[in-house]
Amino acid sequence: MTWLPLAAMFVLFAINVPVAFAMAIAALSFFLLGAGPPIGIYVQKIVSVTESFPLLAVPFFILAGSIMNHAGITRRLMALADALVGHWRGGLAQANIVLATLMGGLSASANADAAMQAKMLGPEMVRRGYAPGFVAAVTAGAAVVTPIIPPGIGLIVYGFLADVSIGRLFIGGVVPGIMLCVALMLTTRLIAGRRGYKAVRDRFVSGQELGKAFREAAWSLTIPVFILVGIRFGVFTPTEAGAMTVLYAIVVGAFAHGELRLASAWPIMLETLLATSTVMLIICAASAFGFYMAWERIPPALAKGLVALTEQPWMMLLLINLLLVAVGMLLEGTAALILLAPILVPAVVKLGIDPVHFGLVMVVNLTIGGVTPPVGTLMYTTTAIMRVRMEDFSREILPLLLAMVAVLLLITFFPALVLFLPGAMMG
Repeated sequence: MTWLPLAAMFVLFAINVPVAFAMAIAALSFFLLGAGPPIGIYVQKIVSVTESFPLLAVPFFILAGSIMNHAGITRRLMALADALVGHWRGGLAQANIVLATLMGGLSASANADAAMQAKMLGPEMVRRGYAPGFVAAVTAGAAVVTPIIPPGIGLIVYGFLADVSIGRLFIGGVVPGIMLCVALMLTTRLIAGRRGYKAVRDRFVSGQELGKAFREAAWSLTIPVFILVGIRFGVFTPTEAGAMTVLYAIVVGAFAHGELRLASAWPIMLETLLATSTVMLIICAASAFGFYMAWERIPPALAKGLVALTEQPWMMLLLINLLLVAVGMLLEGTAALILLAPILVPAVVKLGIDPVHFGLVMVVNLTIGGVTPPVGTLMYTTTAIMRVRMEDFSREILPLLLAMVAVLLLITFFPALVLFLPGAMMG
């Protein structure tokens, strides 16, 4: 009986039952068929997790990102990205990657960023001679950077599940995010050179033009700095940072840019509601399922089994990375994070691996899974909008995927790349 709900969940996954419902049904089977706690606990666990203060950051940052998209902030960041790298070979593709990195401090969601950039940049890139499959691949690959640059929803969820400082996770994501951006840009530069993709223009912009682009994007660029500095000096918690970012975005959009209108309120709230409900439905179901696993002491048993395989931290990280790659190909990243973090974190902590370091490794790995078949959500988002065949996407994403895996291995085996900045800023 101990393993029956777990087996039931994987059977439901196999027949394409949505992740949230699969976990909820599997957890319900434990309460109905076992000799454990009363059924009322099932409902209590589903509802009580919504009262979590740290998880309030999720809807706040999603709302802030939606406001920014309606306030002209994205367009200004695109102009800045174009001014910085438009003179490179494959300039539009490079601007796509830089824009995703800049949006990392704003949108917090990889899927939202992928959809926005596929709609905004995709048609223009195809019109200028880029292969549609390459456009979809670059857009999906660039979106991997978005949730790694603070604030990221995956980092918030991991911090909540593992009881790790979300502020440290945010700061720890800065260097890996920049590394992913650089790796993708270098790979894109090589591809563009081989295929003859031209620059947007044949020269670097003048100092006056670059200064204008920076001035127009200045309010947007200060948002991630505002978040990190506020958390570092204790002005607000990560959750309060989400609320402050919403207020900041409204002020910038309505007064500094003058483009945010009352008519945008309904689409903004609808976008926020849909995105938040998707994440929270999975979290609520996972709360009930997590209670079952804790009751049956499954995470400690699995952690003990993992530690028995090896006592070498580097080997444990390698094995877990291989596991996460396999899981990321079959499960959506947030769902996999919620399912695996309670199991894996105790195992790595036993071996002396820093949970902040492991959190970034886990989030980066599972986000990369978003560009891989068969269930990569970033893959489906960009191919659907761009109307690209999966075969074309899979072929074009391969060199970009290799670049991202190289960065993943670097942050896995060199923890200082993740931990230096949190240590320097927060002690």
